[in-house]
Amino acid sequence: MDAALKPANVMRYPKDPKYYCDVRRWQGIPNLERTKKGRLYVNFFTGIKGEGAGNFVVLIHSDDNGNTWTDAELVIEHDDPDCRCFDPAIWLDPLGRLWVTWSQTRQFYDGRHGVWAIVSDNPDADIPRWTEPRRIANGIMKNKPIVNSKNEWLFPSALWCHDYAKPCEDHPELASEIGANVYVSADQGKSFQYRGGALTDNRAYDEHMLIEKKDGQLWMLIRTKYGIAQSFSGDQGKTWTPGEDSGIPGPNSRFFIRRLASGRLLFVNHARVEKYSAEKVYRTRSHLQAMLSEDEGRTWIGGLMLDEREKVSYPDGVQDENGLIYIVYDFERYDAREILMATFTEEDILAGKCLSPNAQMKKLVSKATGEKAR
Repeated sequence: MDAALKPANVMRYPKDPKYYCDVRRWQGIPNLERTKKGRLYVNFFTGIKGEGAGNFVVLIHSDDNGNTWTDAELVIEHDDPDCRCFDPAIWLDPLGRLWVTWSQTRQFYDGRHGVWAIVSDNPDADIPRWTEPRRIANGIMKNKPIVNSKNEWLFPSALWCHDYAKPCEDHPELASEIGANVYVSADQGKSFQYRGGALTDNRAYDEHMLIEKKDGQLWMLIRTKYGIAQSFSGDQGKTWTPGEDSGIPGPNSRFFIRRLASGRLLFVNHARVEKYSAEKVYRTRSHLQAMLSEDEGRTWIGGLMLDEREKVSYPDGVQDENGLIYIVYDFERYDAREILMATFTEEDILAGKCLSPNAQMKKLVSKATGEKAR
């Protein structure tokens, strides 16, 4: 069996110092979730040399609303040095269970990848219990699932084969899954089935997110070289319209969209981005800004600047029961090596400045201080 198809090791507070912040050489690509009792969890991935074989996932938590954090309380690493665990996500399901997922592959990309998951049914416990790792989908899932109006759980996983032709030749059986896909569980996570996917031109790493509109239509936003593409499905993900330019610019980087309790849509993206041609792949990732939509994403209002600096990226977040929004992101993965958090409300976004008493910007979650990787 290919080593990438074998489960990784899940270790609680491992002894090796390489997993901890004072030795980690780089880190980034974070995700955030909040439990029903208020515990904050963040995960991200790191390694020794950079993004590639040997990467591992780190999970940390805070019980004081982000003032202090554990370090490497859970580490996910494959015992085969040719494999890597990367692009994690984290999600609290409707039953209150915490899902930690990650992608697994040989080297940087093997044309198949695989989304793996562990689940805790007591994430607020002193020592949470975790299920054994299991593989739930082909591809890479970087963003949170959604629950649709039929109570199905939709997991956004992608196969990057479109941009990496040679690895795809090794897995012709997956040709129908090339693209930004949806895997579905209709039994609360017991089983998963591939439902369908969308393809768009000039795609990069997809990192697609899903929104179910009020009319029942699914709206998929997809990372591309030129910004953000979109696709629509009227049958809950079985078929999709051809990917097209959404009109939303971006620097070929992850963005974040989520429906809030108010019914508005929250969108966190890089604000000051020129619209380049598709040939220019990488632009500056700066000016992370939160906006709102009251018309299902047709227009955006407000604008709260979360971080105006360069090399800020990969927002992810959640809203608590009191309406406070938490967004986590990274800053200078190889230099400052910081994971940061912002907290704010919809009113702050509309005002364009922090007015609420619990609003905070650039709050430190984790900082790696080992010898720099590059």
